[in-house]
Amino acid sequence: MKLWILEPVEDSDKWMPWYDKAFGFIVRAECEEDARAIAANDHRDEGKEAWLSNESSTCQQLTDEGEPEMVMSDVHWA
Repeated sequence: MKLWILEPVEDSDKWMPWYDKAFGFIVRAECEEDARAIAANDHRDEGKEAWLSNESSTCQQLTDEGEPEMVMSDVHWA
């Protein structure tokens, strides 16, 4: 299995207004199509279609190559 990161496309109107929406997923799947389907099944107010469309979201395979970056931060504010 591969790891995929899905994020909104910058300036996509699917994430306006910003509240009650998911802004990214990291999923395990064999291919991009399966990764998008998994993310789409866990959508919020941005809608299922936002994660299935290349026009509103990106889906890239995570590898060990690239610059240092935060991949996921799971914070729960009180």
